[in-house]
Amino acid sequence: MSSVEKKQAVVEDLSARLKSANAFYLTDFSGLSVKRITDLRARLRAAGVEYLVVKNTLAERALADLDLPDIAEFFRGPTALAIGKADPVTPAKVLSDFAKENDNRPAIKAGIVERRALSADEVGRLAKLPPREQLLAELAGALEAPVSQLAYVMQAKLNEMVGLLEALRAAREA
Repeated sequence: MSSVEKKQAVVEDLSARLKSANAFYLTDFSGLSVKRITDLRARLRAAGVEYLVVKNTLAERALADLDLPDIAEFFRGPTALAIGKADPVTPAKVLSDFAKENDNRPAIKAGIVERRALSADEVGRLAKLPPREQLLAELAGALEAPVSQLAYVMQAKLNEMVGLLEALRAAREA
C-alpha cells in the first residue's frame, strides 16, 4: 500500500467516525506527558469516547467531505479529537475535569455538537451541565408535579361531592 493510499484510508476512516459522531471536540494536547495522555485516553474510553491524535491536513480533508461547519482554522499545532457517539456532554465534562487537574491541559480549541460549531467557552459551559440522566429526572419531576396536583384537586372535589351526596341522602331520610 502506497503512502497516498494509506493517507486516503486514514481520511476515509476518520470521515466515517466523524459522520457517525454526535459530538466531537478539538484539543491541544501540548504540555502533557505520554503518561497523562494515556490517563486521559483511559478516562475517555471508560466514558465511551474515542481520543485520536491526527495530522491536521488529514483531519481537514476528512471534514471537507462532511456537511459540517468549517472549523479548519482550529487545525493548527498539536491537535487531537475527542469523538463522542451518544451524549455530547460526557466528552466535554471528562476533558474539562481532566484539564482542571492538569494545569488546563488539554486546551479545548473548539467543538461540533449536532452539526453546530461551538467555541471553547461554549464547550466549557456544556461541560458544566448535569448528566443526561439527571436532566431527564428533573424533567420528569417537573412534569409530574402538575399532574399530581391535578390528581389531588380532583380527589378533593370527589370527596366534596361524596360529602354533599351523603348530606342530601341524610336530609331526604329525615
